Amino acid sequence: MLYITRKEHFNAAHRLHNPDWTHEQNEAVFGKCNNANWHGHNYNLYVTIKGQPNPDTGFIMNVKELSDIINEHVLEKLDHKNLNVDVAFMKGILPSTENLAKAIWQQLEPHIKECQLHAIKLYETEAIYAEYFGEN
Repeated sequence: MLYITRKEHFNAAHRLHNPDWTHEQNEAVFGKCNNANWHGHNYNLYVTIKGQPNPDTGFIMNVKELSDIINEHVLEKLDHKNLNVDVAFMKGILPSTENLAKAIWQQLEPHIKECQLHAIKLYETEAIYAEYFGEN
């Protein structure tokens, strides 16, 4: 099995806030990330696919096509958006890095046809990232 990864980038704002909790609970758990005026991140997204290279092209998948899929189904919906307000596939979901990585997988997986989606790695900061491999 061979793996190839495409890196993309987007900027987005969010607020970590559980509406079922008190202000004090939200502050205690989420701290500055609970700011009512939002805060933003410069996310780095790594999409890894796996499969066997096509004997005619040497590609698992044409990475230009992979980039187009990522742009259409993820980046156009996330870049310079508020994850809590503007992103339909995040409605009702707390926009943590973990939940966002899983939601990105769900947006991409149906569109990867000639190989398999292997992993989503989403960096929120240089020090924090989440990885998702499709488990439920």
